[in-house]
Amino acid sequence: MASVPSLAATVHQHLADALASAVPSASGADPLLRRSDRADFQANGLLALAKRLKGNPRELAAQVVERLPADDGVLASVEVSGPGFLNITVTDRALLDTLAARAADDRLGVPYAPDPGTTVIDYSQPNVAKEMHVGHLRSTVIGDAIVRLLEYRGETVVRRHHIGDWGTQFGMLIQYLIEHPHELDHESDSAGTGAAAGAGAVGGEEGEAAMARLNRLYRASRALFDSDEEFKARARDRVVDLQAGDERTLALWHKIVDESKIYFQAVYELLDVEVRDEDVVGESAYNDDLMRVVKDLEESGVAVRSEGALCVFFDDVKGPDGKPTPLIVQKSNGGFGYAATDLAAIRDRVGRLGADTLLYVVDARQALHFRMVFETARRAGWLPQDTARQLAFGTVLGKDGKPFKTREGESVRLVDLLGSAVERAAAVVREKAGKTGELTEEEIERRAAEVGIGAVKYADLSTSLTRDYVFDLDRMVSLNGDTSVYLQYAHARIRSILRKAEGTAGPVPHPELALAPAERALGLHLDEFAETLASVAETYEPHRLAAYLYQLASLYTAFYDQCPVLKAEGGPAMVENRLFLCDLTARTLRQGMTLLGIRTPERL
Repeated sequence: MASVPSLAATVHQHLADALASAVPSASGADPLLRRSDRADFQANGLLALAKRLKGNPRELAAQVVERLPADDGVLASVEVSGPGFLNITVTDRALLDTLAARAADDRLGVPYAPDPGTTVIDYSQPNVAKEMHVGHLRSTVIGDAIVRLLEYRGETVVRRHHIGDWGTQFGMLIQYLIEHPHELDHESDSAGTGAAAGAGAVGGEEGEAAMARLNRLYRASRALFDSDEEFKARARDRVVDLQAGDERTLALWHKIVDESKIYFQAVYELLDVEVRDEDVVGESAYNDDLMRVVKDLEESGVAVRSEGALCVFFDDVKGPDGKPTPLIVQKSNGGFGYAATDLAAIRDRVGRLGADTLLYVVDARQALHFRMVFETARRAGWLPQDTARQLAFGTVLGKDGKPFKTREGESVRLVDLLGSAVERAAAVVREKAGKTGELTEEEIERRAAEVGIGAVKYADLSTSLTRDYVFDLDRMVSLNGDTSVYLQYAHARIRSILRKAEGTAGPVPHPELALAPAERALGLHLDEFAETLASVAETYEPHRLAAYLYQLASLYTAFYDQCPVLKAEGGPAMVENRLFLCDLTARTLRQGMTLLGIRTPERL
């Protein structure tokens, strides 16, 4: 089905046509149509236009009103207000007809992007042999939401999880495995006790056991590396073997990576995020291209040798001492840092994958690094202008306003954080279920996971990317306020009404009926869904979609309070019309929440 133009788009076109008729020289001028508290819409663009034409704004507004169609069934009234604003009200029939067209479409009238391209998005970058912590939450959740939205809009999206799977620490880990070959054996698991057991019940026993094995390996190898100079020398030699492609060394490296992937996958499943194996392309994937990156940068003059290291300098990047701070592509000892790998990844993503857009969902504290990397790639001719963008995000804070840590000052394990959210949500769901008696214990546990994980995701996604936010589980799982639980409960309430209506009246629109104020407010907001998604996709700001959904749930609550549905006094047609608004609201909530990666239970 073709996309459904919103009422705002229809009214905007009417105004533009009338304006071009009144002032032909102003053809193409934007009437600046906005939603308004005084009417359905307000047009503010005539003031600036009249000033430019050195005319009277109210007279220009009156000329435009005269040229608007009087009998198209869309415009109920258009009034000139104040110094030259236009207050516009649409007809109830036009609103219901537009909503009916949306409801008839599986996509709710949301069009595909007019010029879809290929976007490579880099998000959720855990490190091999290390646990995922609260610092990985935002990148994973934000990246997943953007992927869902772009794919829904018809973009070709290539996901990239640039995991830390290469570097000097692997010499230490692999050498220890060579000397203690049973360290990763499954028979030696100790994941059934202590903190691991509690998190294992949440994150998956297999994943937790894998992390327990990796933790054991890391702690033991680190202790030996720090205390035994001979082992340290052997570990450093092992790095050389790894980089040279030694078969035995690579086999053990693969074993460590595979163990980590088992753990990562368990966390992603708990977080309800899809991560496919082919999307996990770590630093190691670009290892063979690093010398070519160095050679090309040096030969082109983009990078120069400074104190033995290969560096790229920038006029506006200086240290506290006023001296230039370069991007180091190759260290003086011949080793490579993050810059070389990131540059090789850009070459691959633009050259081989044909990316039109590169997105990096990365902590704001890495902004300078990526600015320097992007500029270096542009100077080298590998990155077209305005192709790459860092979607920098803020920090998750504790209630003390400081970065979220354990009491011991360690980063909070992601599985522990998610486990606590599910546990807290279970209490809320159980209390609610006790009043209705609709859910079994098994259903309560399933709903607790949907509510708890949804609460964590929504708290993150409803916050502007660049802002820090406080991780407060009590607020996140509240039934009141701007929370996912509030949205989920609104959806569940609607589904309950629709179940009660089965066998009686159906959700059928009746455009001939007059709408109550709460019905109009809800309907006008429902009509903004497609335009909201287009705006979010353009700016990569999921919090705008979260804000739209919260307002939708709030408007539905007002409608529910003011407009009886099954007991509507206007007869069967009124019941059907209100059931139609309920059904379209539930579908819109469900689709919007799905794009945020949040479940919408049928019952709560």
